[in-house]
Amino acid sequence: MISDRRVSVIGLGYVGLPVAVAMARNGLPVVGFDIDAGRIGELVSGRDRTNEVPEGELNPPGLTYTSDPAALVQADFHIVTVPTPIDGARRPDLRALLGASRTVGQALKPGDIVVYESTVYPGATEEDCVPVLEAESGLKLGRDFAVGYSPERINPGDREHRFETLAKIVSASDPEALEVIHEVYGRAISAPLHRASSIRVAEAAKVIENTQRDLNIALVNELSMIFDRLGIDTRDVLAAAGTKWNFLPFHPGLVGGHCIGVDPFYLTHKAEQAGYHPQVILAGRRVNDGMSSHVAKRVLRDLVRLGRGARPRVTVLGVTFKANVPDTRNTKVADLARELRDAGVTVQLHDPHADAEEFARAYGMELTEAAALAPADAVILATGHRLYLGWGWGDIAALLRDGAGVVADLTGTLDRAAKPEGIELWRM
Repeated sequence: MISDRRVSVIGLGYVGLPVAVAMARNGLPVVGFDIDAGRIGELVSGRDRTNEVPEGELNPPGLTYTSDPAALVQADFHIVTVPTPIDGARRPDLRALLGASRTVGQALKPGDIVVYESTVYPGATEEDCVPVLEAESGLKLGRDFAVGYSPERINPGDREHRFETLAKIVSASDPEALEVIHEVYGRAISAPLHRASSIRVAEAAKVIENTQRDLNIALVNELSMIFDRLGIDTRDVLAAAGTKWNFLPFHPGLVGGHCIGVDPFYLTHKAEQAGYHPQVILAGRRVNDGMSSHVAKRVLRDLVRLGRGARPRVTVLGVTFKANVPDTRNTKVADLARELRDAGVTVQLHDPHADAEEFARAYGMELTEAAALAPADAVILATGHRLYLGWGWGDIAALLRDGAGVVADLTGTLDRAAKPEGIELWRM
């Protein structure tokens, strides 16, 4: 019975926290677990560093936050939402996923269900995670416990498309468990739930969602490089082509974050294990991973043309991977800054949302307060935060030496018609 189910959520980041809060808000007892005791302390005190859950909603009745794995024994429906990044060789890094599986396995009891939400390649749940659960618990899948896969679709910073309102895929190792999983998620989600025919199908569906987006963005990124050489504004072309009813509205940009720039490598890894070397997917990844270098070279070229190529200073506005969120995971703005620094440029980074200490630990770069920014030869608007979009050309010009220089608008939001004299504007 659903009324008898007690939920645990393992991993309280951008994905897990909204899940835990939504489940508790809809009457299910929830244990929210994270190995980071500092994170637990913040949540108990009513602070969410990800800004995904409003402060007043962080502690609904029935939700307990803990960093003690022994507390997971209280639950019988475990949801794993830990990160699944790639390593330096762009191979799947399952260490957090397998570690979470060990933790859950030690708390596993007969009748329990374990549902994975982390993005993986087809087969990972049953081939990689289940053996860990069995080894740690001494139990057997199918006889003693069941597993499921329900891929996350959280979009950080998006207040419209939330966990409760997004269509959800559910799958399970047996039909009975599938019905329980469907009921538990249905308790918290108002959108339709789709029963996938197998766990592997659900895993594959998740990984191709972001692979498809990656390839579409790669196409417009490649088009932007072509049109740049032809002296045509890419966004003007896209606006014109977008008048056709079935033209897809994708725009060029830096592709970072924990999903689009990562998930395709999970699929290509599994494909190569199966003896197939992907062509299109990897080509798209190369295009998107090369955009930071393209932008850096384009800005440097303009600086040289304007006679500012000797020891220039560049201010980069925005380091998070998307607008209005503090998330800097796999941000390609860091790659852009490295490219510029390697070319002898002094780079200043500013962001109103990113945590300066966290960014410095991850990338070895400092953020600069707006008031401390020195006059620059170029400004790169890299992330379309609301703060920057509210600035006018006067604010941008104030960041340049004598109000003149290069402005690279990667967001395509600055008003070209109002551009002051002395500023060379380039849009991706």
